[in-house]
Amino acid sequence: MVAPTIDYDVLFNTIEELVLHHSPSGVEGEIDGFLRDRLTNLQVEHWQDRAGNIIAKIPGKDPQNAIAITGHKDEIGAIVKTVARNGRLKVRPLGGAFPWVYGEGVVDILGDRETIPGILSFGSRHVSHESPQKALQDTAPVLWERAWVETKCNAIELSDAGVRPGTRVVVGKHRKQPLRIKDYIASYTLDNKASVAILLALAERVKNPRQDVYLVASAKEEVGAIGALYFTQNQPLDALIALEICPLSLEYPIQGGDLPVLLSQDGYGIYDEGLNRELKMSADLIRIPLQFAAISGFGSDASIAMKFGHVARAACLGFPTENTHGYEIAHLGAIANCLAILEEYCQQGEPEEK
Repeated sequence: MVAPTIDYDVLFNTIEELVLHHSPSGVEGEIDGFLRDRLTNLQVEHWQDRAGNIIAKIPGKDPQNAIAITGHKDEIGAIVKTVARNGRLKVRPLGGAFPWVYGEGVVDILGDRETIPGILSFGSRHVSHESPQKALQDTAPVLWERAWVETKCNAIELSDAGVRPGTRVVVGKHRKQPLRIKDYIASYTLDNKASVAILLALAERVKNPRQDVYLVASAKEEVGAIGALYFTQNQPLDALIALEICPLSLEYPIQGGDLPVLLSQDGYGIYDEGLNRELKMSADLIRIPLQFAAISGFGSDASIAMKFGHVARAACLGFPTENTHGYEIAHLGAIANCLAILEEYCQQGEPEEK
């Protein structure tokens, strides 16, 4: 058996649509509407729970042993701490965001009543050591405490737009436009919009699986897997599989390209080796080689849910990604191969050993 053919152009276009729908943790309404519309068009049963998760259910032959596959829909960004009279906003990270990754440039400020543009700013470079910005050229990293967002609005205009402490700030949409480089996609927020694209494809392709399958576009993952914890606390599951980016770094034995990665451990603990064997068997059936890794500085919906005792078995399947939590680069083939493996796993259930 060989892996099903997956059109890279269709996959790229879906990811592009998802990337261009803002979804900073806790303010995810823009992407929620898109996902509900897409699932409605696919005529798949779906709903949104009280934690903000978008959940699609594919009924199976055995409803007693349900599995869930998650891909978080939220993205990292910044959150407003103070609004100054001169229109400058002091912001702090929302998830693992760093200002030097974004650089000076346009950000979108998601006010309660209006989205307005701002410029993430670090100050002028033509300065001496009398100016605090000089340290940024010589010795000090660019931290959120040293940066600000310039709006050129007065306090009344910001108030009218609904900009306040707690307002979310994300990279401007025109800067988020994904780029195709051969068979690679480069973009902000591939973590984890590419995984949500896989969920949408599974919702379209998986029919009559062996057990009930829940496809969960989870909320607020970047700030503690809040959505996944709520879902797994309320829905009994035999297994939970998280879809994720997998960081490319010299410290890990992971190669870039089209081969997916199956994790044995991350910063929250170990994954279930029995479930990993099942996923590997599904990959073997369709002749997709896997890479294996134990990584740190990382967590997923699955490892966090298992650490807190919400699920007995968890796994994390990922695609190798450069520049994680920055301008990310991933091979479309690795994303497509994650889709193919999970489609095979859902349709076959627990593969029998031969």
